[in-house]
Amino acid sequence: MARLATVFGGSGFVGRYIVRQLARDGWRVNVAVRDAEYAKFLKPMGDVGQVTPMAVSIRDKAAVAAAVAGAEVVINLVGVLYESGSQNFEAIHHQGAKAVAEAAAAAGVARLIHISAIGADAASPSLYARTKAAGESAVRAAFPGATIFRPSLVFGPEDGFFNRFAGLARVMPALPLFGGGKTRFQPVYVGDVAEAVIRALNDEKTAGQTYELGGPTIYTFRQLMELMLREIRRKRCLVSVPFPIARLEARLLQVLPVPPLTVDQVRLLERDNIAASGVPGLVELGVRPTPVEAVIPSYLDRFRPGGRFSAAA
Repeated sequence: MARLATVFGGSGFVGRYIVRQLARDGWRVNVAVRDAEYAKFLKPMGDVGQVTPMAVSIRDKAAVAAAVAGAEVVINLVGVLYESGSQNFEAIHHQGAKAVAEAAAAAGVARLIHISAIGADAASPSLYARTKAAGESAVRAAFPGATIFRPSLVFGPEDGFFNRFAGLARVMPALPLFGGGKTRFQPVYVGDVAEAVIRALNDEKTAGQTYELGGPTIYTFRQLMELMLREIRRKRCLVSVPFPIARLEARLLQVLPVPPLTVDQVRLLERDNIAASGVPGLVELGVRPTPVEAVIPSYLDRFRPGGRFSAAA
């Protein structure tokens, strides 16, 4: 019988790429998600019965334990970008990560992969970053051999960054540059993140290690906006918004059901999001980082005037 992997959060942006690769490599995959009905789109990624969505709340320890039973590998990708009711940073990033690691250890799982984020820091002004750091510590305490990945801004066809701002550029005359657009990012391709996870699973030397995943180029926020606008062939004003003003705007916006900006996200933007010097990353895993410019034309073209099939400018 094929080996079993349990992927928490497997229906998300990064998760679907990891599930697809695991299925291609012959794994049976349990996909533990809040909405198993929605996750059914993953089933065709494998043979009949190879990919199984499971309704699991990461806050339910009994359900988490049932999801990891019999698994050789557990991968946790669950995270939230803003808080909403019981889906808060502490419950998901810290206590949820702890529950998965403890369940994996109790079940005798061979390998645990935990996806965190660059910027995870117990001293960060951002609650998101502090709870990411707390989650890492809890995972290490429960499962010392866990492999932790900290990706920078992840891009790809379903991303929430380039797609989001390209969509705004289609209807707005100007785009905001928070803090003057000086914050630096090291965008990493979602396919490279998935490949890094698979490489780690196949190399026991990665157990207990932490990797920071960034692409081949560092950009400022302004440069990323300029790159996106060139790709969608639109001219828009880029307006500098000082961080104090951005925080004030975020206080008003974060009351919306799906807030476009929160105060905590502004705090994250006040720090660079790039891989630390001396910390292993994609190259050490044998993955050649993919440039942003090589991928975004394949999915941002739909935001051009006239759509995807408009004549070349």
